[in-house]
Amino acid sequence: MATNKFISDFKTSLKYGGARPNLFEVTFGNIPTAAGTLSLDNFIMLCKASNLPGSTVASIDVPFRGRIFKVSGDRTFDPWSITVINDTDFAIRKVMEDWMQHIAQYKDASGTTEPSTYMANATVSQLDRNLSTMGATAGSGIKVAREYTFQDIFPTSVSAIDLSADSSNAIEEFTVEFQVNYWHPSGTGGKTN
Repeated sequence: MATNKFISDFKTSLKYGGARPNLFEVTFGNIPTAAGTLSLDNFIMLCKASNLPGSTVASIDVPFRGRIFKVSGDRTFDPWSITVINDTDFAIRKVMEDWMQHIAQYKDASGTTEPSTYMANATVSQLDRNLSTMGATAGSGIKVAREYTFQDIFPTSVSAIDLSADSSNAIEEFTVEFQVNYWHPSGTGGKTN
């Protein structure tokens, strides 16, 4: 078996120069609120950061004659978060606050209790920078290298926005953390955005 140990071997293995963390898009399905379902206009442009999802398959230890035999347990899904650039009309922040208000009211402990009325779906797309997949004509897009769909998510935290007279030359940002029931890879090569 040959051992790859030269820079040229590495160059051959790193297809298209590697995936870039700044080439991504996040989209949401309709978001449920007390006023009805809302859509997030301009969200693709104002979502500054996200992550590709994580999950864990637990290990169960089964003792057997002085040894530990490991079997697979249940899969759990990590919370998912996004960072949003705030604009002066607070459009995205207002949607996130309204969504959380729909789940749990500010003034009392009331809120919707039916999961189908407060959960939504979202998609994270890792975009490919390979020039051969980019169209040369207007209207063509960038190929999606990998896509993940988050099923039945809901926000559990909208971060504070720090205000200070000392802050200049900065735009406000906030983060939103979501609980995730599950996610799955949903895209295949060839789709364009």
